[in-house]
Amino acid sequence: MGDYKTETGAQLFARLEARRCLIDIEPHLFPKNCGPQYGEVVELHGLEGTGKTELLYHLLCRCILPVEAGGMGVEVVFVDTDYSLDMLRLVTILENRLAAGRSSSSPQAESDAGCSEEAALRTCLSRLLVVHCGSSSQLLLTLHYLETSLSSRPGLSLLLIDSISAFYWLDRCGGGESAARQEDKLTKCSELLSRLLRDYRITVFATSHAIRRNYRNIATSSSSSSSSPSCSEYEQPYLCRPWQRLVTHRLLCSRGTPGTNMATACTEEQSRRQTFNVRCVSFSSSSSSKVTKAHKSSSFYVTDGGVVFV
Repeated sequence: MGDYKTETGAQLFARLEARRCLIDIEPHLFPKNCGPQYGEVVELHGLEGTGKTELLYHLLCRCILPVEAGGMGVEVVFVDTDYSLDMLRLVTILENRLAAGRSSSSPQAESDAGCSEEAALRTCLSRLLVVHCGSSSQLLLTLHYLETSLSSRPGLSLLLIDSISAFYWLDRCGGGESAARQEDKLTKCSELLSRLLRDYRITVFATSHAIRRNYRNIATSSSSSSSSPSCSEYEQPYLCRPWQRLVTHRLLCSRGTPGTNMATACTEEQSRRQTFNVRCVSFSSSSSSKVTKAHKSSSFYVTDGGVVFV
C-alpha cells in the first residue's frame, strides 16, 4: 500500500482561499464593485463578428500575464469547442503586452527583461491549459477531468469555454423530438459546473453564439433605417435553464459604427477603426429568478496588440 496524505478541513479552506478572485479582471467591462466574484459565470453573447473572440483573448491575457505587465498571474483552462483558438494571435497580444510592461519599467529592469523575453512568454503560456472538445459528451468528460486539476492547483482561477453553444444544433438533432433529451448533455454539464463553482471557487467565462432570434423585438427594430439585424433581436437566452441559472453576468456584444464612440481628440486613423460595443448586465445570484443588479456599457476597438477600450 502506498502512503496517502489526508487533507484537513482547515488545509482545504486555506488552499481554496489562495485562489485569486477576478472581480477586477477588467474595470472597463463591469460595473463598479460588480465584477465576477468567486463561483460566478460570465456569458459573452452576440452575433458572429461582434468582437467576442478578441475580448476573450484580452481577458485570457489579462489573467496569465505577470503582475508587473498589468496581468494577474493566474492559471487558466481554455476549453476550445469550436477549434478556433488562434495561438499565433494570442502570442502576438502577449508579446505586445509584455513589451508595453517593459517600456514602462525602470531602465535597469528593462535591460534585464530584454534578455528574457522568450522566458517571460513561456512563463505566461505555462499558466494556460488548452483542451479541445468535439461534442457535448467530450465537454462533460473534460469537466470531470478538470476537478482533479482544480483540487491540486490553487493557482487555477479561470475556466474559459469557447463556446458553450457549439453543440446546440447537434444535440437538438440527436435528442429527437424530446426537449429533455435535446438538453440532457448541456444540463449535465451545467450541473457539474455548478458543483465545481461551489466547491472550488473558480470563475467561468463562456461565449455563446446569437442564433435564436427574438421576434418580439423585430417590430421595434424594423423601424430603424438600418437593414442589418439589430443586436437586440438576438438577446433572448436559448440554452437550457440550468445554464441560464448559472449566469451572473451577461456581456452583450455588438458592432458599432467606426468613429462614433471615439474621443473627440482621436486621430483620423483611429476614427476609421471598427468599434465594438459591450453592454454588461449583472444579475443578483441570491435569487432563483434573474434580477438585474447593475449594468454598464463600454466600447473597444482591436489593434495588433489586442483590445483597446475607448
